[in-house]
Amino acid sequence: MVLCGSNGYEQKYYFNEEFSNLPEAVQKELQVMCVWFTEECGGILTMEFDENGELAFKHTTSEYDGYYDEIGADLKIKQYREERRELLEKLELYYQTWFLMKEYSR
Repeated sequence: MVLCGSNGYEQKYYFNEEFSNLPEAVQKELQVMCVWFTEECGGILTMEFDENGELAFKHTTSEYDGYYDEIGADLKIKQYREERRELLEKLELYYQTWFLMKEYSR
């Protein structure tokens, strides 16, 4: 499930409304992270939860994008994982609690 994402080609940000009950400050921080990533590295970034509730950063690019910095993108994701570890862990716990538990209880 996609949490949020940014498209550097169209200069658009997406936030999944299913997560609208997250605090405004968290939503804003996610937006800054995504937009800053695509401004620095280019391409498209999405933050997605996998079936186990782990948050993954997925970045893609157009095959015609000669300016995309794949190494820089990997380094930026590593930086996010280190500097925002607490936020990312809490988001995973939130998802596992509110979304995966609903599926298990069905």
